[in-house]
Amino acid sequence: MFRWLFFILFVAVIETYAYQAFRTVTKIKWFLLAYQLISLFSIVYIIYQFTQFDRKVGQTRLTLFTLGLVLIIYIPKILLTVFMFTEDVYRMIAALVNVATKERQGDFLPERRKFISTVALGVASIPFVSLLYGMKWGKYNFKVIKQPIYFPDLPDAFDGFTICQISDVHSGSFDNAEKINYAIDLINEQQADMCLFTGDIVNTHATEMHPWIDTFNRIKSYKYGKFSVLGNHDYGEYVEWNHPKDKEDNFKAIKNLYGQIGFDLMLNEHKFIEKDGQRIALVGVENWGIGFKQVGDLGKASHDLTNDDFKILMSHDPSHWDVEVKNHPKNYQLTLAGHTHGLQFGIEIPGFIKWSPIQYRYPQWAGLYENLGRYLYVNRGFGFHAYPGRVGIWPEITVIELKKGAKLA
Repeated sequence: MFRWLFFILFVAVIETYAYQAFRTVTKIKWFLLAYQLISLFSIVYIIYQFTQFDRKVGQTRLTLFTLGLVLIIYIPKILLTVFMFTEDVYRMIAALVNVATKERQGDFLPERRKFISTVALGVASIPFVSLLYGMKWGKYNFKVIKQPIYFPDLPDAFDGFTICQISDVHSGSFDNAEKINYAIDLINEQQADMCLFTGDIVNTHATEMHPWIDTFNRIKSYKYGKFSVLGNHDYGEYVEWNHPKDKEDNFKAIKNLYGQIGFDLMLNEHKFIEKDGQRIALVGVENWGIGFKQVGDLGKASHDLTNDDFKILMSHDPSHWDVEVKNHPKNYQLTLAGHTHGLQFGIEIPGFIKWSPIQYRYPQWAGLYENLGRYLYVNRGFGFHAYPGRVGIWPEITVIELKKGAKLA
């Protein structure tokens, strides 16, 4: 009950201030009435959809749309509220000063200034337009990011070896076959030596991937193989199941999905990749993350590996690297992860700024990180989840090139 009272109060305050901004800028009655009706309809629709959410089903395209609508409506209105509330503080201080000095006659509070409301609406329009763009176009704005990484202990035969990495497919969110086929074409165009998939093939249910199996089977064969690990969403943890066996059967079906699209699923194990008489170790662990399922077993996966073996680790959640991998005595030269999606929202201008709210939760959230000569690369994700769009943090296909030697200046 308290949560509903808080929600009602929150909406009432936000809507009141947002309406004040529009009313200060324009006095056109039909426009203000239309605004009120649209706002009312949106509130009713959102409340209805949230009450219909079925925890046995989990996320659907309709729940994705609803959450997107919430963000599009209320992030701009929260910004409007900040501006208008700040102006109210100024108005109250001005009124008290006027009373104390007896300089003002008439109304106690000074009138709202049209300029402030106009600026507030202008600022609020930025996230409104950005979020709309993200839902319509941004979620399929695939980018190929090429990242060379230098290692002094890389076997000579692997100098120039390329790895195509994808992560966080979340196939249950897709709604445009043409765009996904375009992304598969981009993957195939990279001509990499090996392809690695770092988890989250679905949101929850194995059936989400069924319409897309043929599409992902278009990913070509690679000379040195296609390998994958599980992500947190692959375990079916985020819905209610009628029976434990249903969850178990779904998990088995999800593990089989990776094989159905041609990837060798690695479950706390390693394989050697051999080239010209030399080799590197590819290590794959199950999910391990702070606040998420922790079944990744690095010791089991690396059994019999030595400190001198050159190792590439696939671990879905970058917090695993931060907690356990980067200082591990067995020396994992390169870790590949995903999971964060870069929150699907942020600002990235190479060489100038790289920011997303997700960085306050994950110190390593997108791109390349280094600690004592050991590297982590966090893929920004192929698909999308929760918010049905992307703003500034685009879906990523990574091509990593292993280079022998020290990093060039």
